[in-house]
Amino acid sequence: MNSFVFPFPVIDWWSIMPVIVLGLGGVVALLTEMFRGGRDNGPIIGVSLASIAGAAAVLVIQLQAPTLESFNQMVYRDRFGMVLQLLILLMTFLTVLFSEEYLREKRIPFGEFYPMLLWCATGGLIMVGTKSLLMFFIGLEVLSIALYVLAGLSKQEPKSEESAIKYFLLGSFGSALLLYGMALVFGATGGLHFDNIALAAASDSPMVRTLLTFGLGFLLVGLCFKAALVPFHQWSPDVYQGAPTNVTAFMASASKVAAVGAMFRVLEASSALREVWMPFLYVVAILTMVFGTVVALVQTDLKRMLAYAGIATSGYMLVGMMAYALNPVSINSSAVMFFLIGYAVATLGTFAMITLVARSGREHTSFEDLHGLWKREPWAAVTLVVLGFSVVGIPPTVGFWGKLQIFMDALQVGLAPLAIIMAVTSIVSIGFYLKVVKAAFVAEPDEHTVQLAPMSPTLKLVALTCAASSIFMLGLMGPLKDYLGRETVPTTAELALTETTQARR
Repeated sequence: MNSFVFPFPVIDWWSIMPVIVLGLGGVVALLTEMFRGGRDNGPIIGVSLASIAGAAAVLVIQLQAPTLESFNQMVYRDRFGMVLQLLILLMTFLTVLFSEEYLREKRIPFGEFYPMLLWCATGGLIMVGTKSLLMFFIGLEVLSIALYVLAGLSKQEPKSEESAIKYFLLGSFGSALLLYGMALVFGATGGLHFDNIALAAASDSPMVRTLLTFGLGFLLVGLCFKAALVPFHQWSPDVYQGAPTNVTAFMASASKVAAVGAMFRVLEASSALREVWMPFLYVVAILTMVFGTVVALVQTDLKRMLAYAGIATSGYMLVGMMAYALNPVSINSSAVMFFLIGYAVATLGTFAMITLVARSGREHTSFEDLHGLWKREPWAAVTLVVLGFSVVGIPPTVGFWGKLQIFMDALQVGLAPLAIIMAVTSIVSIGFYLKVVKAAFVAEPDEHTVQLAPMSPTLKLVALTCAASSIFMLGLMGPLKDYLGRETVPTTAELALTETTQARR
């Protein structure tokens, strides 16, 4: 009698230890919230920071580890993914640091915020640490569902509830498009691994290529929703404005890192089909850069302005991803990575400074509320200017050098029109950040100017970290380019072309 033996996949537990540590940290934080006495969130914050630090420590140890796949190819550990995971953990750590004082000023000091934030970050780690469409979707939903809840955390404010509903509805629509695209890709390739896309692209079957083209199209549209690319950006301004500002800070930094990292993986895997997606993304990149910049100029609300500025920045990142996908041999992924790091740090720091306008349960985010900021909180005013310069791309900030790298890469692969539009819109974007400078340093406060909340030591630490990083992180450019460039694993497109050539011979 033959006995059935279940084939267990090869599991490298160490490769997913950061996800395990962070996810379990969220569970422990939630249990701490359940059994804690009083209204002190200190123990929950301590557990949250410890779990983030533990996950980051594991990642730092793994930085020199070889590229590998585990869990039946559902987990993929490479240098690109590990750097993105470290960035997500850094954004989560900084968000936890400045959130408590803001939540108390907003009168929503709910301890559940911290475990939900940790699970958001866990979903982000999964998204950028896989080349499986199935695991990517699981990570996306873990991140998104927790963010839907956090966006509506301020239940007493109609704008917060409205932002949560809009984010849920439009986010669910984007997820549905992604899922439908995954189904078509599975039908074309017979698998859910990113490598299968490149292999199927080399097929001579018209049916396979048709299914793959439509599947890839739905995938990219869904990812455009998640990355807030025009014309799939509609949710972004309303959600950014209505959600609690600390949630918006995480959404604009860590969540965008995960979305951009996932799109980078898809474009890399489908570089053999670039004649299919290039015209579509070419138009999307132009619309995103131009529309985001122009609409940001006319905004009167600071959070909405930053939302449209983030939309324009997504267009710049898309140009860098397109340049890499067109020539992955000579173009290094460090350009997109370096710019993404600078943007995430500057954006989170900017939103952290905006939390100062929350006072006694209310929050006002118009430019008038920043009048006289230089006299009332000099530290916050200087930080806003430095971080704004980094987002716009004014030297010597990190944002300038990141944009310059993407600009040069675009010229190198023949995307000169996109490079020119990128340069023009970057110059125009100085206009809406000058409005911030004018409000903080020139305009005088009056009787209608909102009183600022006190600037806590942790908020000052976040401000110092983000501002210093936006200037001195320039020294990371060379080591990062060398670190990402020394990974010798061939791209999926190269593997597909090699196997196809060998089969035809």
